[in-house]
Amino acid sequence: ARGVTVVQGLGQFTSSNQIAVTADDGKVTKVGFESAIIAAGSQATKFPGLDEKTANDPRVMDSTGALALEDIPKRMLVIGGGIIGLEMGTVYDAMGTKVSVVEFMDGLVTGCDRDLVRPLQKRMSKRFESIMLSTKVAKMEAKKDGIHVSFEGDNAPEGVEVYDRVLVSIGRRPNGKNIGAENAGVAVDDRGFIAVDKQMRTNVPHIFAIGDIVGQPMLAHKATHEGKVAAEVIAGHKTEFVASVIPSVAYTDPEIAWVGVTETEAKEKGMDIDKASFPWAASGRAISIARTEGATKLIFDKKTHRLIGAGIVGINAGELLAEAVLAIEMGADAHDLGLTIHAHPTLSETVCFAAELKE
Repeated sequence: ARGVTVVQGLGQFTSSNQIAVTADDGKVTKVGFESAIIAAGSQATKFPGLDEKTANDPRVMDSTGALALEDIPKRMLVIGGGIIGLEMGTVYDAMGTKVSVVEFMDGLVTGCDRDLVRPLQKRMSKRFESIMLSTKVAKMEAKKDGIHVSFEGDNAPEGVEVYDRVLVSIGRRPNGKNIGAENAGVAVDDRGFIAVDKQMRTNVPHIFAIGDIVGQPMLAHKATHEGKVAAEVIAGHKTEFVASVIPSVAYTDPEIAWVGVTETEAKEKGMDIDKASFPWAASGRAISIARTEGATKLIFDKKTHRLIGAGIVGINAGELLAEAVLAIEMGADAHDLGLTIHAHPTLSETVCFAAELKE
């Protein structure tokens, strides 16, 4: 209806004005263009050092494979205590799988403040079979009865553990080197990222790039916004990517959501801040739904009193964060948030209560 032609397959540049798309059956379709947007994304980082048999065993999977399982494993190991691994662990735990997590660092979700991670880690410690921090996989081998794994580190179990499935979640790498970018003259760095300006232009003016392939954070909502910017620029509008902050959410149970300056970052940079935190144990709504483990934390610039960061842990934290994101973009201060009447009883009023504590 909108005159869009969809060509499925692997696309690679043949020149700065043409790509060749190879379908699964080997058929090649050439597509010419005046402008192009590269949105080739990223792929899961593979676990290093595996023998060919283990590396190709379908029981050793990435997050894409974990979303396509046709059965529910009895026992699963998640390698990596970041957002994706914990999200998938949460899903399979809810379906009855015994989930274990191994993380090389000394904490989960390392980019987030520890006080926000603590309620999640406490709940997961009760539900998951084990959480092995400061520990790494020493050896992994696919055998008939399962994936045999041995560990080393501070919390490594003795001997060999056997799992039905192993989810490798140790990061993602951009696909910049897989699209023939050099044929179009598009610059790609050693890691596979493509540099762009605020209009999402690459070094080739009529070729744009968005999403994971242009850099961190690798988040869908960032990519969507970048895509809108690129499309508007191609359409002739004078626009650019000017968002002050990009929110992050871990869709775990409880959820963790944060945006802007974290408390940890502020301390490392020596920033002069005020912090206000409201415990959900004092929230009527949280009490009524028996989910009082959460907390809402706001970070303010001490001089201007403007909100510069926020973090929420608790049920539906990702939904609650939007108010803080808007507040930062609008330059709101503690009074703006504290004097805004929030419906009662709601979890959203914890933002107001935290701001009142600052006042």
